[in-house]
Amino acid sequence: MDKTITGQVLAKDDNSPIPGVTVVVKGTTNGTTTDAEGKFQIQIKSESDVLVFSSVGFVTQEKQVGNASIVDIVLGSDQKTLDEVVVVGYGTAKKRDLTGAVSQVNATKLENENPQSVQDVLRGNIPGMNVGFSASAKGGGNVAVRGTNSLGAGSSPLVVLDGAIYYGGLEDINPNDIETIDVLKDASSAAVFGAKAASGVILVTTKKGKEGKTIININSNIGFAEVAKNQPVLSPDGFISWRQEVMRNINATTDSWTFANPNNLPAGVTLEQWFGKDKGDPTTVWLQRLNMQPAEIQNYKDGKSVDWYSKIFQKGFRQDHTLSLSGRNDKVSYYMSLGYLNNQGIVVGDAYSTVRARVNLEGKVNKFLTVGLNTQFADRDESQVPVNIDLAPNLSPWGSEFNPDGTYKWRPNDEASGGNHPYYARSFTDRDKGSITINNVIFAKVALPFGITYQANFTPRYEVYHRYNAESSKSMDWAAEGGRASRADSRFFSWQIDNILKWNKTFAEKHSFDVTLLANKERYRSWSDSVSNKGFAPNDFLGYHNISAGNAPVMWSDDQTSTADALMARLYYTFKDRYMLTLSTRRDGYSAFGQKNPRATFASAALGWVFTDEPFIKINWLNYGKLRLSYGSNGNRDIGRYDALANLATGKYLHVNSGGTVYQVSQLYVDRMQNPNLKWERTNSLNFGIDFGFFNNKIDGSLELYKSSTRDLLVKRALPNVLGFDFVLDNLGQIDNKGLELSLNSNNMKRDNFSWRSTLNVQMNRNKIVHLYGNKTAIKDAAGNVTGEREADDITNKWFIGHAIDEIWNYKVIGVWQVEEAEEAKRYGVKPGDHKILDVNNDGKFTNDDKVFQGYQSPRARFTLRNEFNLFKNFDVSFMVYSYVGQKGEFNQMKNRPGFPDRSSSYVFPYWTAENRNNEWARLYSSEGSATGYSVYQSKSFVRFESFAVAYTIPKNLVQRISVQNLRLYANVRNIGFISNWKFWDPENGTNGATNQNLTYSVPSPRIFTMGVDITL
Repeated sequence: MDKTITGQVLAKDDNSPIPGVTVVVKGTTNGTTTDAEGKFQIQIKSESDVLVFSSVGFVTQEKQVGNASIVDIVLGSDQKTLDEVVVVGYGTAKKRDLTGAVSQVNATKLENENPQSVQDVLRGNIPGMNVGFSASAKGGGNVAVRGTNSLGAGSSPLVVLDGAIYYGGLEDINPNDIETIDVLKDASSAAVFGAKAASGVILVTTKKGKEGKTIININSNIGFAEVAKNQPVLSPDGFISWRQEVMRNINATTDSWTFANPNNLPAGVTLEQWFGKDKGDPTTVWLQRLNMQPAEIQNYKDGKSVDWYSKIFQKGFRQDHTLSLSGRNDKVSYYMSLGYLNNQGIVVGDAYSTVRARVNLEGKVNKFLTVGLNTQFADRDESQVPVNIDLAPNLSPWGSEFNPDGTYKWRPNDEASGGNHPYYARSFTDRDKGSITINNVIFAKVALPFGITYQANFTPRYEVYHRYNAESSKSMDWAAEGGRASRADSRFFSWQIDNILKWNKTFAEKHSFDVTLLANKERYRSWSDSVSNKGFAPNDFLGYHNISAGNAPVMWSDDQTSTADALMARLYYTFKDRYMLTLSTRRDGYSAFGQKNPRATFASAALGWVFTDEPFIKINWLNYGKLRLSYGSNGNRDIGRYDALANLATGKYLHVNSGGTVYQVSQLYVDRMQNPNLKWERTNSLNFGIDFGFFNNKIDGSLELYKSSTRDLLVKRALPNVLGFDFVLDNLGQIDNKGLELSLNSNNMKRDNFSWRSTLNVQMNRNKIVHLYGNKTAIKDAAGNVTGEREADDITNKWFIGHAIDEIWNYKVIGVWQVEEAEEAKRYGVKPGDHKILDVNNDGKFTNDDKVFQGYQSPRARFTLRNEFNLFKNFDVSFMVYSYVGQKGEFNQMKNRPGFPDRSSSYVFPYWTAENRNNEWARLYSSEGSATGYSVYQSKSFVRFESFAVAYTIPKNLVQRISVQNLRLYANVRNIGFISNWKFWDPENGTNGATNQNLTYSVPSPRIFTMGVDITL
């Protein structure tokens, strides 16, 4: 039978009609949508048919038609987003109840993208967080929250792993083990951690067992990495043309045709003229004039060249495998995993591997006692000896790759400045480097009367590090020294004890109290020693295995210890789940500070108001709105453990006694001045936030506005030489930060076989130096008269009062001198083809008075757009794009003055000639004149297509036939490409893998292809 059903769909909250609701007969493609008044009409075949009502922002409902001809439905709002639990300091809270600026990323939702580090999980997914990238096989990258707020102390955020402060490396955390990552950005949310929380807090929560039977999961993937954007070097023929122009510029007074190919001389120039006083084979003479070495000349004649670029870069194989076992019942929850990762980088010789294991176990002993442990193990191998990528543009394509006996040739063109063979040094290097770490959180929870709970955490961490290195005497680099070898070993042990009391109580169903008290104690110890030697006899075949065979041993040791403690209290109060108040205070102590100021107190307060719960606020399109306001202070203790103390150093010197005998004498001297007044660097910050949901949560998000002020900066204060010290660490200065963060989530479409969700993050940050050292300098007018005074800038470090830390201050390039300007260029000691520098005061010379501010090194704005699709219920597709805007970087390649252009090669870059002019690129072998050290700055703004991922989940009715609960196939590409006017490698500055500090120059970045399978049994 055919029957017409009509009806209306209303919202449960305010009984208003809901347009655009999808109404479908279950199990069919027969459907319709509601009109502007929430009304619909649909044909059915049977009274047993079931109608499915769905709309973004509402809970889906089903209703059997029966004998009714009118079906009205009331849909309730989908509050899942607001009910999501986020991790806060020493506890959890519903997102709806937050008063601070907290952002969360669910790592399990990124599984299709195969993140291989914590940084991959965070990158682009947290507004206000800047995540760099490392081009190495190890990956990772520098992490910062809300910009830079320190000049001398570290500014990396504090990491908390499973509720306990974590001082290990992020590379030891397997992303496959992560459940969620929460980032605390404002003072209120981070103040409970006090120490080092001024730079934000990253809370990593790993997976736990889930109710039900034991689950075995296998996640396995393979892939490769390649150079994302190649930077061409000179071809063999291009090298010859380039070298001709180099020699013309070096020998400017010589006729230009002197360096021309004798087989292709300019009109009017005879071979006899060209030869001049030289004799011999024309080709040989010509190549000698180009300063090519005999090996290069012979290879040129033989037509043999080498593509060094392809010898340095490679397609690196990658693999990542994780096996986990988990489950939960009334008594025990368990999660165990074992992972193996092995990556090759895009540079030959770059490799990284690690074995990572985890055990999360929690058991209920009785009704009031629960015990457990979270243990993490990692074994890293970082023994790689990568080739030097700077050799790619340096080596002559006409050099020789091998010696006659087939071994690598030390210097391919037999000239020291021409560079060494990229494989030569590593072929004589034997290296063994790695670490083993064990991190534990052992805990017990006790349920006490009156709703009080007590939890004790003991968090020991142990790490063993070694680096053994041998450089053979068979190498020409180390033959004169008889070979070199070194052994370095370090042990690190730290522990923390947390005593936590919690009380949670609701009175009269209106007043909710949540109190947390903490007493913390920690200690760190390390033991490091190393020995190096050279001049091995009778040989150095055993390298670092027999280091005592050398004749010049050098030994070194360094043991360190530090202690810290803390007391913390936090009160969280809500009234009617509508009004929120958070108060916290923490007192921290740390042994690295001066004896007079080892402790500091950090407090905060925050308010929250869900204004859409008020009866007097009725806005149809706004279904949720909350205002947040917080203010508080945090500290930074990221300095050396003994920086407040004087240091007694040892050394050796040669002494000649009265008899003329020279012998070695030990010495002791103080090389650091103590400061008993050294105290905590403190950041006070104000945060205003609004959380919102529009159109029944089809659009939701948050807006954060913040301002912070960091005082008592930990900086090295310069001292007069007469005191015997160059500097002393002191508390001086002030830096202000302000910024904006916007996060928007949009449920664009939701159908039975298609859904589409987008996320947009926008962030801007500005910093300013308000004070430095307090020194005063005179203010003078144009006539040189003193009219006042102001605080002095730090010219050496390029820190200026009223300017940003990263603001560029240097000579400004305004073009290239042209032929017609030769006389004017001569005034500055340069010639046509050299860069034209702005002479601010027009005095004909370049001093600090001519340096100007010309932009910023850090992005002025960052944008991220992420889209996620689900098609036919089994296909998942996602892609992410992010953009950095407004930053500049040094592009000194435009100066066309590499170190030894007459003895090396180059990248392919334009250059100025009188016949082929431009106003950006200088001539080859250009001159700086008196503007020594100037830099060319170019925009590094870019849009990056960061990732594209696709996954297919095989239908359960198929895989369950083979006893598999879930089977998912996935593939993804990272760093697909970018759009930018920047012309040298990648516009985004990378991270130094060894120091984890941001680089100030561009490096090649990897494009990574991965395919994998995820199986649940």
